[in-house]
Amino acid sequence: MEDGKWRFLQWQSARLPEADLPPGTVQSLSREPTEQGWQQLGAADFENVNGEPGTWTWTGGQVHCTGKPIGVIRSRQPLTNFELSLEWRHLSAGGNSGVFLWAPPEALADLPPGKLPRGGIEVQVLDHGYTQQYEKRSGKQADWFTTDGDVFPVGTSTMKPFPPVSPNGQRSFPSARYSRGTPAWNHYYVRAVNGEVRLWVNGHEVSGGSDCRPSTGYLCLESEGAPVEFRKIFLRKLP
Repeated sequence: MEDGKWRFLQWQSARLPEADLPPGTVQSLSREPTEQGWQQLGAADFENVNGEPGTWTWTGGQVHCTGKPIGVIRSRQPLTNFELSLEWRHLSAGGNSGVFLWAPPEALADLPPGKLPRGGIEVQVLDHGYTQQYEKRSGKQADWFTTDGDVFPVGTSTMKPFPPVSPNGQRSFPSARYSRGTPAWNHYYVRAVNGEVRLWVNGHEVSGGSDCRPSTGYLCLESEGAPVEFRKIFLRKLP
């Protein structure tokens, strides 16, 4: 782990009491890491792509998403190398959402309501209840996804996933499971540099991938059918 990133996680660990995180985790829930060169993102930093006016509602640095219609908001500018720190929580069991990295402009162009980007790297934001709901609805075993931080390419984008991988070889499955179910908050730290993505869930590195193409594009937050909230969204651009 690079010294700068380790100092950031150490700095975060002093911000919240130990009781706020599960036993054994690195305390990485952030509040104001601006003194480390981070920028907090809010409503002015995102543009609606294909949602309704009331789909996303901002209150300070926290955003509530109704989940309807399916779609995304995106960063105003494309990004290449960066770090992202945010917290999320689902408000209903089995909620589905995600964070898209490096979504190319053509993946978002003329995207109608009800559709997701046609490219990008998705960092899954999924409540544990989704597994049971999927198996009950489909009658199939939920072996092609997890609810603890899958990372995978979407549409025209490609990625070489870090092991362990899904049965179809497309998804990087988490090496261990640390996320918490609704209505608890979870923390994601994402490092996206030179075509490589690494994800930390509640302080633990769990998944990612390399050789991502393209490795420049928009950061998107996803609306996918269920209410979800994001807060303390911090971004640091890297060379």
